[in-house]
Amino acid sequence: MLNEQLNMSLKTYITRFSLIAFLLVCILSLGSMNSSAAQASAVPTDEAAVALGKTLFENNCMQCHAVHEVVIGPALKNVYDRREIPWLINFIKNSQKVIASGDEYAVELYEKYRKSIMPSHEFLTDDDVKNILGYVKVQTDNPPVEASAAVGGGDGTQAGGGIPQEYLYLIIGGFAVVLVLILVVLSMIVTVMTKFVNSKEDLPEVDQEYVNQSFNVNKFVRSNGFLFFIIFLFTIVVAKNVVDGLYTVGVQQGYQPTQPIAFSHEIHAGQYEIECQYCHTGVMISKSANIPSANICMNCHTRIKTDSKQIAKIYDALDYDVKTGEYGTDIKPIEWVRVHNLPDLAYFNHSQHVNVGQIECQTCHGPIEEMAVVKQWNTLTMGWCINCHRETKVQSKGNDYYNDLVKAHDGGELKVVDIGGLECSKCHY
Repeated sequence: MLNEQLNMSLKTYITRFSLIAFLLVCILSLGSMNSSAAQASAVPTDEAAVALGKTLFENNCMQCHAVHEVVIGPALKNVYDRREIPWLINFIKNSQKVIASGDEYAVELYEKYRKSIMPSHEFLTDDDVKNILGYVKVQTDNPPVEASAAVGGGDGTQAGGGIPQEYLYLIIGGFAVVLVLILVVLSMIVTVMTKFVNSKEDLPEVDQEYVNQSFNVNKFVRSNGFLFFIIFLFTIVVAKNVVDGLYTVGVQQGYQPTQPIAFSHEIHAGQYEIECQYCHTGVMISKSANIPSANICMNCHTRIKTDSKQIAKIYDALDYDVKTGEYGTDIKPIEWVRVHNLPDLAYFNHSQHVNVGQIECQTCHGPIEEMAVVKQWNTLTMGWCINCHRETKVQSKGNDYYNDLVKAHDGGELKVVDIGGLECSKCHY
């Protein structure tokens, strides 16, 4: 009889738990679907609105944004699902005002995209902004082949289908609630089992004491096993931090010093697309890429004259008179701060990598065309260089010496490691 009652109680609790969990999942799913549908329905998709939105986008947005990839600002794919439409309207019209209000998401975008300030678009009406979003929605729903094959979202925050962050929080919250319900059900099961065991009249006294024993937190904390676990965990954490710290000795990744002149690669290499080789003249022909002389700056800035204090520093270094266009004799060097440093025992040749190996500047220096202030992008450690030599293919096209090496290896693919790229003398004197 007791066994039957126990089975009935367990079945009842399990049934209730399953029903509650099912209803919770349904509510979360419906909430997400309704929210997404409401957002999408507020975006116009008729042909006239989309055509107008395309014109507005090309005239006002294309300089800094694309739908499927990052330009200066974030990619706009599914942007109408990331935030509410009224929020997007306010942000597009006057992003600075939204950022100044302390809006967490707006501040996060501002920090993430190098504190680039989006110009005010107060002249746009609410319908204009919705038409732009309509054009973005059409582009999102009909991506080009290369964009649809991409692994992640253009803004770096979504991948695949692109689940909005808010929905991820809802899903995580739902799982947390389900876990709490599981704990509650398990507690009920333990209670029922305890009552069942206590109802047994012939149960030995020792077993009754075991069943009815209570959990003593103070005794558990003072136990040798718990103390050993805490000490062991503390030792592991300290040892890991010490080892990690030793690995970072001499590593200056992220080093971003303030320069005497606030030269922006984001403007020169990014916005105006000036080739790296124009300023760093030695990168193709010598060991060093060399720091550009102020005379190279003057190739442009004798004609591009502004009231900029930074350009005035170049004129002052060269003792250049803006009004007369003449140079004086009081010339002073610009004391640039070196960003990328290799130890004296390491040999690195720019021409070998850039000219012969055809390695892009961004491979080592990161997205330099996006940096307002240059920083060391990679670790530049020995291990980092070795991994590169193991993975990089030898560029044999147009190089007779490497072509002969490829032929000697039966025309197979060669990597730097196959032509002595890991020999110590290659990098160390």
